Formats: sequence, C-alpha cells, structure tokens
Amino acid sequence: MTVELGAFLRHRRERRSPDEVGLPSGGRRRTPGLRREEVALVSGVSTSWYTFLEQGRPVRPSAQVLGAISGTLGLTDDERDHLFRLAGLVPDGPPAGPERVDPALADLVDALDPRPAYVTAASFDVLAANPAARALFRGITPNVALWVFTDPTADEVLVDREEVALGVLARLRSARTRHPDDGRIAEVVTRLQERSAEAARWWDRQDVRDDRSGTKRVRRPDGDVVTLTHTALHPAERPDLTLVVYGPSDAE
Repeated sequence: MTVELGAFLRHRRERRSPDEVGLPSGGRRRTPGLRREEVALVSGVSTSWYTFLEQGRPVRPSAQVLGAISGTLGLTDDERDHLFRLAGLVPDGPPAGPERVDPALADLVDALDPRPAYVTAASFDVLAANPAARALFRGITPNVALWVFTDPTADEVLVDREEVALGVLARLRSARTRHPDDGRIAEVVTRLQERSAEAARWWDRQDVRDDRSGTKRVRRPDGDVVTLTHTALHPAERPDLTLVVYGPSDAE
C-alpha cells in the first residue's frame, strides 16, 4: 500500500494552496499546490521523511504524524480515514492534527475585518484568521507560539517581542494544566524547547497567565508602529477555543 499512499498524498498536496495553510505563494510555481517542504514544515516533520513517504519507501508514520499531515492537506474525515488505512493504521477518534473551527465562527472572524481577528485552539494553533490579521501578523499561522519564538518575522512585527513571548509561554503552561490529555499542546511545548533556546530557558520560570485583554505595540508592513488593544473571548459551545480581536487603542 506504500505506493498508493504516496500517490494519494501527492494528489492531495497538489490541490492545496499555500494561502490555505498560511504560507506565501512565492510567485510562479512549476507545479500546482504545495511543495513537499511546505507540507513538512506545517506538519512538523522533516522534508526528507515526508519525501520518503510520498515516494512509497517503507517508513512507518505514527497516527499523530498522519493526523498532522491530514490537517495540513485539508482532508475530509473520509479522506483522513482512507489515509490511515493505506498506512496500515486504524482511524480511531478525532483527527490528531489541527482542529477544525465551526464555519459560523470562521464567518464571524472574516466579518470582523478590517479589525484583525483570529481563532486559536488551546495549543495556540490558528484555526481561522481574517485578511487583516494575516496582513498584520505576517506568518502567524499555523501556530502563534511557534511563530513568536521561531519566526524572524515576529521580531519585525512585535515591538516588545520578549514581553509577548513570555506571555504566550505562560498562557501555554496554563493551557497544558487545563488540558493535561491534549497531545497537541505537549507537542508544541516540545517543539518550542527544541527550536528556541529562549523558550527552553523561560519554560523553567513556571510562569502562568490567563489574561484576556491588553495592548500590544506592532509594526505594520509600512513600518509605522501602532498600539492596538486586544480582547480574547471564548465561544460558549467551545470554551477551549479563543477568539482574539484587535482594535485601535484610545491613544491611536
């Protein structure tokens, strides 16, 4: 089944656009859809490993990794189950990759434009973001915490990046306490400690926060620095999700 598995992944990769996973299109492309390295980046695996998987080589993916890949490729539940069976795994329970946001909530996020707004899971995975948020927080998807600590763009956008990073880490620790069985939160914490010396060092501070509002200084694409207020709300039916909305401060 490894050859059929590779063919299925390749076909689904070619129909997925960079915009759909929060990546820049990068101009003209020789082939349609995502590149292999882009799927690997968003899914949290190495490019060579994912390439082996598409080539039908005898690698043994875990359910967690396949779940992440299925989320990156935007697979339906039926397609995800098919992928698991091709890999010799039994699809059991909800997808292990990024969660899905209710269409009504996603529509609300878009309707808030031009105010930047996005929805995150407890793991800080970005489940929905409107054009204003994508334009202001360039590259914030697929995960806010990883963006803040590992993406150089965050240094350009966040004027007080260290303060923001400490707050994100403290809220992530609080989320891990509230959701001790959430494997995605544990995965994000591990990746942060592996990829960021700051995160590894600051994690030992044991900081915990769960604030829902505040201000943030950000640098717009034109170079101007603005101070924005932000409010975090939890949908009544999905209190594990967070809707974050930005607006101008009184000073602005």
